[in-house]
Amino acid sequence: MSKLTLAVAQSIAVPGDLRRSVRDHCRLALAAADNGAKIVVFPELSLTGYDRRLTSRDAITATDTRLQPLQVVADDRDLVIVAGGPMVSSKGLHIGALSLIPGCPTQTYLKQHLHEGEEISFVPGAGGEALRLGGHIIRVAICADITHPEHACAAAESGAGIYMASCFITPGGYSTDAGLLQGYARKHRMVVLLANYGAATSEWPSAGRSAIWSNDGTLLACGPTEGEAIVHASIEDSNG
Repeated sequence: MSKLTLAVAQSIAVPGDLRRSVRDHCRLALAAADNGAKIVVFPELSLTGYDRRLTSRDAITATDTRLQPLQVVADDRDLVIVAGGPMVSSKGLHIGALSLIPGCPTQTYLKQHLHEGEEISFVPGAGGEALRLGGHIIRVAICADITHPEHACAAAESGAGIYMASCFITPGGYSTDAGLLQGYARKHRMVVLLANYGAATSEWPSAGRSAIWSNDGTLLACGPTEGEAIVHASIEDSNG
């Protein structure tokens, strides 16, 4: 069997400047590709920074031309890029993830479970379709989704072998949330990825320590407590 390399981008938010944020995402995505990655996931609301004051004016769409540089990287490097941003539906403003896929339309996921206080600006979403890479089914989670065990259970029952959590986790919450993710890896036999910020966003500090666990719960890679980083690990690719 060949190896499939997965990556997490521990990024730093650039609030109020989407074009600069896209450039930073491109730089980190290219670094992930240089490490052999075929997919890279960024933190929650990575394109705007996590902020409960976001409005529909900040929303990003799946066809947003400002994301074109990221699509170019995805196409040129055969790399799936999962970035976070606010998205609008008929129900209101959502916390979303946009998956830029080589040669394909952008796929979206809308956060299903809100953290206390997020209802000020956001409404719950309906999730999204699975991603497929090689012989792997991949399911996305956004932060508070992981605090609902049924979310990870549903991912596993759908056949997912990889569970990607796009998060913003503060130092006080890291131990609990990382423990949940490690437990899901072990219980459901899924490889689990955690993307977290490398610096404070809005008024809250970040714990950093983006991570990847194997499907038996072993910690394969972990980032620093602060600063940008590409965290990557390789797993068996059943299509190899």
